[in-house]
Amino acid sequence: MKDKILKIVKENTMLIVLVLVVLFFNATTHGTMLMPSQFNALITQNAYVYVLATGMLMCMLTGGNIDLSCGSFVCLVGVIGAKVMVNMGAPTIVGILVMLLVGVIYGCVLGYVIAYINIPPWIATLAGFLALRGWGVALLNGNSNISPLPPAFCSLFSGKMNDLFGGPRIGGVQYNMTSIVIALIASVIVVFLLFRERATKIKKGYVADSFVKVVVKSVLICFVIMLFGYKFALAGGVPYSLIWVAVIVIIYSFITSKTDIGRYFYTIGGNKEATRLSGIDTKRIMFIAYLNMAVLTVVSAFLTMARFQAANSTAGTNYEMDAISACVVGGVSAYGGSGSVFGMIIGATLIGVINLGMSLMGIDANWQKVVKGVVLLGAVVFEILNNKKTATK
Repeated sequence: MKDKILKIVKENTMLIVLVLVVLFFNATTHGTMLMPSQFNALITQNAYVYVLATGMLMCMLTGGNIDLSCGSFVCLVGVIGAKVMVNMGAPTIVGILVMLLVGVIYGCVLGYVIAYINIPPWIATLAGFLALRGWGVALLNGNSNISPLPPAFCSLFSGKMNDLFGGPRIGGVQYNMTSIVIALIASVIVVFLLFRERATKIKKGYVADSFVKVVVKSVLICFVIMLFGYKFALAGGVPYSLIWVAVIVIIYSFITSKTDIGRYFYTIGGNKEATRLSGIDTKRIMFIAYLNMAVLTVVSAFLTMARFQAANSTAGTNYEMDAISACVVGGVSAYGGSGSVFGMIIGATLIGVINLGMSLMGIDANWQKVVKGVVLLGAVVFEILNNKKTATK
């Protein structure tokens, strides 16, 4: 029994830490941390972290590789998009397509020099880190920002879903019933998928979680989903930024766990030479990883621009660090070959909770960086010690 408890704690260390951190900040802020407005702030202020960390996950799986240029690229592509939509007066869809095209071009160039010219990723992306922001600031022509962005663009990436069911008004608060309905549908889907996965494993003769474990997992996940649904109902509705994040997370969770190309990312990180000798085109996988990262960086630029309703010279500052931190804290190996989208979500949420909680406490931004640095270092130390214990058994 003791061994089972220790195993559960070990497998869910960061999730337990996340819960404890939330409870700590809720106590120190006298309940402010769990107010509906803070749930909304947690998503809208950190949506870019989830999106960038998803792309960074794919890069890190290939051998601990990272992209240092994504924050600077957010600045550059944002300025280009703002010039197209604001200065040239082009429709929102044209601005979005132009930004995506720029992302694909940059991703192809970056992927090519890394995968086929064999320039180390940190060198290639460090060059982008230095050059792209300078280019973006230069395009501003001495202005601090370009604004205001078209309302349609801002609404698409930072607005909230309207209530389609006419929720009641109780105690002076208008409930958004659409949020509750979405949460209920999501909960049903999660329960169905968990039990279908267990049934599939049993049918194929694989080791599967016990019925009780699946039930407990389902209850906990549904509780979290319904809690967010309820809080969003009180906060005016589900933010569109959450919809974008959810779609991306679901797609990449499927890719990494259910497709061949997703498994190739893991095998390259585990042993690149053995993967190459087995007939897998490792260069193509590396190319795809950085092309994918560039496209997701454009999506994070959409979310950032819509949130501030402008493109400015400081957009994307330290975004690459937040994405890397979210991955490492979420259990993605700094050496490649292991990690999951779910773990990344836990890591990104923990980083977001720390940011939000310390802001509510009025802690200086510099000390917030110190805390995040300590958390990042602690996560890496935990991984190394854990691997050593596993190797000695």
